Parts: sequence; C-alpha cells; structure tokens
Amino acid sequence: MSRARDRDRCPGALEVHQAADGALARVRLPGGMITAAQLAVLASVSSRHGSGVLELTARGNVQIRGITDTKALAGALAGADLLPSTTHERVRNIVASPLSGRVGGLADVRGWVAELDAALCAEPALARLPGRFWFSVDDGRGDVSGLAADIGVHVVDDGVALLLAGRDTGIRPVVDDVVAALVKLAAKFVEIRGNAWRVSELADPSILLPGVQLAAASCPTVLRPPVGWLPQDDGRIALGAAVPLGVLTARVAECLAALGAPVVVTPWRSVLVCDLDEPTADAALRVLAPQGLAFDANSPWLSVSACTGRPGCARSAADVRADAARSLAADSGVHRHFVGCERACGSPPVGQVLVATGEGYRLLRGEAGRGGSLPPEVLR
Repeated sequence: MSRARDRDRCPGALEVHQAADGALARVRLPGGMITAAQLAVLASVSSRHGSGVLELTARGNVQIRGITDTKALAGALAGADLLPSTTHERVRNIVASPLSGRVGGLADVRGWVAELDAALCAEPALARLPGRFWFSVDDGRGDVSGLAADIGVHVVDDGVALLLAGRDTGIRPVVDDVVAALVKLAAKFVEIRGNAWRVSELADPSILLPGVQLAAASCPTVLRPPVGWLPQDDGRIALGAAVPLGVLTARVAECLAALGAPVVVTPWRSVLVCDLDEPTADAALRVLAPQGLAFDANSPWLSVSACTGRPGCARSAADVRADAARSLAADSGVHRHFVGCERACGSPPVGQVLVATGEGYRLLRGEAGRGGSLPPEVLR
C-alpha cells in the first residue's frame, strides 16, 4: 500500500508541524540515547518555549509541542549536539536494544548505532528518506526486531541477521559490513520507493533484495519495556521507568537530568537511567516514584498507550489520553492503544487499537480480548 500524498509531513526539529495546539517538533535520538545535559536542555526548551512536557514516541524520539519560538528551539538543540545535520535530521530514526552493553544481550550494539547515524548523515541521497522510515539494531535479546522496522539487524549466535520489515532475509553480513549493508538497502529504497514511505508499503518488499526469500513470519513482538531495579553487568544499576502515556513533564525530566547519568528513551515510551551506584539509584527511586513514573513491572500503565488526541490533534474525535487512563481499571488481557482517528498514529504491531467514534470506541485492529467484547467504560 503506497500513500496518495507525495509530500512527507513527518515533523522534525527544523521542519515543524503546525498542530492544533501550536508548532510541534520531533527530536531524533538514535538508539534513544541522550545525555543528562541534553535532557536538561530539552526540559528547559519545553518549559520556556513550549507546552512544558516532553512526549516520548514509539521510535524512542522526543516531541515538544506548543512551540512559540522555533529559532530558539533550533539554536538550543544545535548547542546541545542534538542537531548534527540540518539536512538529515528527520532520517535519523534508529531504535536499538535499550539495555545493550549494560545488561545481557549477545553484543554491545551501541557502536553500530553511532556508526549508522554518522553514515546516514554522510550520504546526501539519504536525505530523501521518508521521516517515518526507521532502522532497528537488536543485540540478540529479541526486544526491538519484532517492532518491524523497515530495515534492521539482529545479532544471532553465528553472526548477524539482516531483516526487512521485521522478517529475516537469510542474509548474514559480516560484522564489519553491518552498517554498510543497512545504508546500501536504505539507498536502494530511496531509488525505487515511488510513493511508498515504508518498506511494508512496497508491492513486494523483496524487490530490495532480488532472489531473497523473506521468512514467512515476523520476529516476535515485545510490548513491555524493562522496568524497575536492573543490575548491570558491571555492578552498577539501571532504573527502568514507564512514563504513563509517554508524557514526561519538564519538571520530572529535570529531576532525571539532575542525576547526571546517561538516559535511554525506549520505543515503549519509557526511560532508563543508567550507570548509577546503588545509593544514588536508591535515592533516585524514592524521589522519582512519587512523581508519577512507574517502576513496577505489574503497573497497569504498561498495558495501555495512546496517540496525542484532543486538544493537540485537530483530527481526533476524543481526548484519547484521558479515556485511556480511565480504562486502566478493566484488564482486557491485551495491550490497548487508543487513537483519535483511523490514521492510528503510534500503534504497536500487536494488541488492540481502539479508535474514537465521537460516541465511544470501536475496535480498529486486534482481538477483542477476554470475553470477546469491549468493556462498557471503553464503548461508552
């Protein structure tokens, strides 16, 4: 399925989207990685020139809404090294295993993320990649490959598997050629894509790799982030926190930044604060938990997500975030994603997608869950 619209309106840090609540910028964070100082800059910019919140996206990026001074935003991002390329800033969509190099995994893929980011920015033709096109780099634990990125690599016992739309191609590039293989495929997509914005929208995705038979099934999908107290392999601690509906207030972001530790934004709209010693981690947990972050693996917030909805999106038929929060009392047995229109922004690959009708919600995609029907508080 190719899209009828030729122009790519996916927002960036420089080319903002005029949403119902003002200008919207999306800041790409390859691998979701951000320093404490950079997070502090985003929090400050949002407080001074935006809505005062940071929205975490399903690609491990950050959105700032209601921007009143786009030039001040661009200057602040450039000064914080969050805007390394003005021509390629919208194509730096790279998701990686968030705990790679710290907890488990078959390899530390953080180096590949940095190399891929640099390689994308160095290739002029790749500035034409659609803003929705993205890459995944899975360290072997199987957490991000099932999210069905356009192009990805997955570390396996005997090397590295090359993926298209979350499906194994059977190709095993040598370790030194991993980034080159990803860049080559991305360049081929730019050449042949027509109006397609994603690999899955091509009539036949295997056209990118003639003669290759894609695996029949996609990699299994992981819908829950790592949360809680996470001992790292080096003896230090990472704290994983679900951010309810992906809305991180600037104040809480400032508290995270004050720890002075590396942060990872995950594709499940959560955060990891890494490389803490035990006393600091314990103190941070006591301070942050009362501010709304969920460190409990059984938190109901891990089973629900939503698009922006009203009042931020003019297309939305409801305040979907408020409705998603009200649905927490009912356990459907599956992940629920609430959306305000049939574009279904931010929908995960599996689970329920519930679209607002103006009078309630109907099931747009997925199984109905326990009992075979939607509960009254969702149907309304």
